[in-house]
Amino acid sequence: MASPYTGAQPPYPAGAHQPPPPAQALLQQNHSLAFRVMRLSRPSLQPDQAAALRFDPRDVFLPEDALTGPDPSASSAADAAAFLQGLLHPLDSPATTVPGDFTFRDRFLLRDPVDALALPGLLVLPQSFGAIYLGETFCSYISINNSSSFEARDVAIKAEIQTERQRILLLDTSKAPVESIRSGGRYDFIVEHDVKELGAHTLVCTALYNDGDGERKYLPQFFKFTVSNPLSVRTKVRTIKDTTYLEACIENHTKSNLYMDQVDFEPSQQWAATRLEADEHPSTVKSIIGDLCKQPILIRAGGGIYNYLYQLRPSSGESGQTKAEGSSILGKFQITWRTNLGEPGRLQTQNIHSTPTASKDVDLRAVKVPPVIFLERPFMVNLCLTNQSDKTVGPFEVFLAPSVLDEEKYVLVNGLQKLVLPLVEAFESINFDLSMVATQVGVQKISGITLYAVQEKKLYEPLSDIEIFVDAE
Repeated sequence: MASPYTGAQPPYPAGAHQPPPPAQALLQQNHSLAFRVMRLSRPSLQPDQAAALRFDPRDVFLPEDALTGPDPSASSAADAAAFLQGLLHPLDSPATTVPGDFTFRDRFLLRDPVDALALPGLLVLPQSFGAIYLGETFCSYISINNSSSFEARDVAIKAEIQTERQRILLLDTSKAPVESIRSGGRYDFIVEHDVKELGAHTLVCTALYNDGDGERKYLPQFFKFTVSNPLSVRTKVRTIKDTTYLEACIENHTKSNLYMDQVDFEPSQQWAATRLEADEHPSTVKSIIGDLCKQPILIRAGGGIYNYLYQLRPSSGESGQTKAEGSSILGKFQITWRTNLGEPGRLQTQNIHSTPTASKDVDLRAVKVPPVIFLERPFMVNLCLTNQSDKTVGPFEVFLAPSVLDEEKYVLVNGLQKLVLPLVEAFESINFDLSMVATQVGVQKISGITLYAVQEKKLYEPLSDIEIFVDAE
C-alpha cells in the first residue's frame, strides 16, 4: 500500500545551490503544480497486546449495537441472531459458548492456537517510508497536483533515479505530454526500479508546463532515500588435497524475517560444486511433492544466520596445466528470498576466491603401499613426482632423512640410500618405487622421505608420515 514519503517541501540534492528560505517560499508559490511521492509497499500483521477482545467474524455482518440494543427481542435482531448462530456455530460442532449468547464475555476464550498471537485480524498500512534494501524493487506512486485556480496545459513529466554512478530514466512524457490538469485535479502514475546499488539515491521528478497566463514553467523536485544491505555473506575456504570446502554464513540485517527460496553456488568453469547437508531423520517422509514444494529456509530478523557448506572438486575435463595455471576464482552465489508477506528480493555476490597458497614447482606423494608387510622382508612403496611448473626440472635425489630428535627408526631404506631420478618435463609426472624394510612389528611410521634438487641445491619438505602395520611371519 502507499505511504507518504516527504512533507510539503522536498529536499534539494546534495551539492546543489539551495535558495534562502524566502526564495524557497516564493518558488513554491509561483508554481501551480507540485509532486507528491508515496511508496507502494505491502501491509503488515501488527500484534496488538492491548487488545482485550478477540476479533470475531460477526463484527463484519452486524453493527456494534445490533444485538445489545435496548430491544434485543425485536424480530429483525432475533432473525439475524438465529442466522449467525447457525452460520458460525453449526449443530454438529461443539458449542463453546452459551447458545444465543452474543455478548462479549466469550471474546477472552482462545478457540484456536493462533489467537494467542494477539493478532487483531486486520492488516496495518505502513506509516512511514520505511527502509529500502539492495536487491528489492522500489515501487513508487507519484501524483502531480494542480493546487492553483488555473488550468495547467501541455505538461511534460519526467521521473529519474539518480545514484552516485548513473542516472536511470523511469518515465518520460515529453513526446506525448499530458494535455491538461484542471484546477484541483491531478495526474497519477507508478514507477518501478530494481535496486542494484548501495548508498544515497535521489528520485528526481520534473514537469514542464504552461501556466494559466501562458508562461512556460519548469518544476523540479527531489526526493532522497538511502539503500542498505539486507544481508551479508561471510565465506571460509579450506583445501584438503584435491578437495576444496566452501562455507558460507548468511546473516539477516533487516527488521523482518527472510525466507530463502534459493541459495545456489555457481562454480567457475574449472570447478564442480556439491552442497553438503546434514542427514535427515529416519522418520522424515520423502515424496515427490515434498521435493517440488520445498520449504524455504527461515533466517530470523535482526541478526539471524544460516550456514551453507559446499564441496568443490576440479572438473573432470581439466588438465594438469589448466589447473596449475587456472584462476583462483571459485564462483559466486545467487540468492533469492521473500519477506513475511511475500515481497521478493534477489542478490548476486561477487566472485569468491580460493585461499592463496604458496605454489610448489614439484609435488611428491605416496601412491601405493602394500597392504601386508612382514618383519624384515623388503617391500616397495610406489611414489609419484609431479612437475607443476612450465619448465623442465631435475635431476633429483630421494633419500630417508635422519630423525630430528634422534629417535630410532624402525622402517629403513633397503639397498642404496639415495635414489637418483632423471629430468621431469613441464607438467609431467614420473612414478618410481622405493625399496624399504621394517625392523619392528606393530604399527610403524614411514617418515623422512625427502626430495633434493641437485642443480638448484634445493631441499624440499619431507613427505608426510605414512602409517603401516608390520606383521611377524
